[in-house]
Amino acid sequence: MRQLISSGAPWEDIVGYSRAVRVGNIIEVAGTTAVENGEVVGKDDAYAQSVCIFQKIARALEEAGASMQNVVRTRMYVTNIERDWEGIGKAHGEFLKTVKPASTMVEVQKLMTPEMLVEIEVTAILQ
Repeated sequence: MRQLISSGAPWEDIVGYSRAVRVGNIIEVAGTTAVENGEVVGKDDAYAQSVCIFQKIARALEEAGASMQNVVRTRMYVTNIERDWEGIGKAHGEFLKTVKPASTMVEVQKLMTPEMLVEIEVTAILQ
């Protein structure tokens, strides 16, 4: 069975993607940015953006019947890793410190808009 979780963003239908997809006991959460009501949250603040992103991810996981405790993998795409890794890492630790998923943080040239500093995706597995 395939369960699609939507964020309600209009571009999901335009581009053809879901915020998250659950197939069996596996949940994949798409790359998530700190956009709420069409506006980037925490401009110039990678920590604030990361907190917003993890909150959005937690909501998607909950809708799929999971929680942050089920996360086994995180991938973080950062536009300036030297400047922002600590704030992003701090937020990651606040949400996943005891879970300790396999994790990747890489620098990318840019995201959808210059105000976006980080994009995060996760994989969760229900046991």
